[in-house]
This record gives sequence, structure tokens and C-alpha cells, in this order.
Amino acid sequence: MVRAWCGVLILTLSVTPACGGEDPGPDPASQEQAALEEQPGEPAPDFTLSDLSGGQVSLADLRGKVVIIDFWATWCPPCEFQIPILNEVYAAHPDGDVEILGISVDTEGVDKVREYIQKHDAHYPILMGDEALARRFGAPGFPSLIVVDPQGRIDGVHVGLIEAPELEGFIADAAREAPALTAGDGPA
Repeated sequence: MVRAWCGVLILTLSVTPACGGEDPGPDPASQEQAALEEQPGEPAPDFTLSDLSGGQVSLADLRGKVVIIDFWATWCPPCEFQIPILNEVYAAHPDGDVEILGISVDTEGVDKVREYIQKHDAHYPILMGDEALARRFGAPGFPSLIVVDPQGRIDGVHVGLIEAPELEGFIADAAREAPALTAGDGPA
């Protein structure tokens, strides 16, 4: 029975790269390509969101860092499998040059998200957002990762699960392509 369940889970994950929101619309792969063509180089929409403790996190305050934004939901099975990968990448950047933000699009509230995060042991900051913010970033489904370069521009969009080496490639590209900040270029 366990072997059969694992087979169903693997098959489900292989054909379900991302979870849609209320209206999944077109195929996520084609939407990812459209998002990649439209978004990179554009300024990332600014936000200030609450973390699970009630503190505030602003994207503008993270200028100078590569920021990985993971839009996810507790009701999205692939999102659960993304957490250990994001933990691995987060741990690989202890110097603070990279920040990972998990933004929940759940509507059931912070308690449900907190319980889920404790169960799945996410080590990076988790913020409370919504699907409207995810759409502003070009996220057509979940999980969706948005790479923001040190100048606050969208450098890449990835829909569905991602492995650590591919994410590290996105990070390296964003850091390499971004010109150095000058003394007057601090957070907006």
C-alpha cells in the first residue's frame, strides 16, 4: 500500500508542476514563458508585509541583496516539497547577500500558516500576502519563485518546483548582472 501511494504521489508531482489559484487559466508552462518575457528588468512591485510574529518586512529595505520571493500556499502540495530546497539555499548564504522570503497566499489566516510552517520547518522568513500580490509579480500558479536583483528589478520567474542548483544559478545571474550600488543607491 505504501509503495502504491508513493507511486501516485510521484506521478501527481510529475504532472502537476504548480498549483493554480482560484482560476488556473492557461497552462502554467506557457504562462511562465510569458512572465519571463514580460517581467525581467522591470522594477519589482514594492510591498510591506507582516511576518508570522507581526513584524513588518519591506522589499525596499532589502535593496543591495538578491531576493528570492516564493509565492506558496498551504493547500498546494508541490509547495511543501519546495521548503527543504529553500532551506538548503537559505543556509548556503549566511553572509546576508541573499534573502529568501516565503509569501503565503492563504486566506485562512496567520494561525493556519504558522501551524503549517512549524510542521514543515521553514527556516527563512514567512510573510502573509495574497494572490493579488502574486499576480502583480507575474506568478501564474504556486509555487512561483521571483528573483529580484540588488537594484530591485525582477531578474527571473520560475513556476513550479525548482532544485537548489538551478536556484543558485538564478542567484548567481542576478548578482552578476546587477551593477554595483553606489553610496546614494540605498533602500528607497
